[in-house]
Amino acid sequence: MKKPIYYTCQNQSCGTRWESTEVVVTNEGQGPLFRCPICGARNALAAREEDGVTVYRQRRTTGS
Repeated sequence: MKKPIYYTCQNQSCGTRWESTEVVVTNEGQGPLFRCPICGARNALAAREEDGVTVYRQRRTTGS
């Protein structure tokens, strides 16, 4: 059984953790991302192929 993938909303005031099955991955013109179901923040993802299936990993953002 594969280990579940988790994402964390990177909005500092939110920080909610989501399992990959709980979010919808979309592309709004800047690559794959998910919008946090609670606060609506955009969270960047990186896509790669594993065993013929697209798997998304969360990209870390850096503060300014």
